[in-house]
Amino acid sequence: MKQYVIDQLRGPDYERIRDYLDANAEKTFMEDMYWVNLPPGLYSAVQKEHESCHPFYFAVNLSPTQVDFEFLIRSRQIIRCSCIAYATAKQRDYIMDYADEMIRRLDMKI
Repeated sequence: MKQYVIDQLRGPDYERIRDYLDANAEKTFMEDMYWVNLPPGLYSAVQKEHESCHPFYFAVNLSPTQVDFEFLIRSRQIIRCSCIAYATAKQRDYIMDYADEMIRRLDMKI
């Protein structure tokens, strides 16, 4: 899996990130796993065409020692489709910017 990883978290970092994600992402049925909607303006041409597969999101996985931002763009409507793919360059930049902004807002020293 391709992903952006921030590791070597300390105890308070984990709790602060969890609180941030609880407020700014959608919690899934799995503990410490979140979905973040991808802005429609960043959809690829194929993703735009597949309106029945909207919305698209990326997953964030949190553990006590690291947080992973997955580069696989998924659909909430279907598991397998040609519109489900690894992030384009713009989508990848958005995911990394989302992670970096979270760290900045939490004033974490990474």
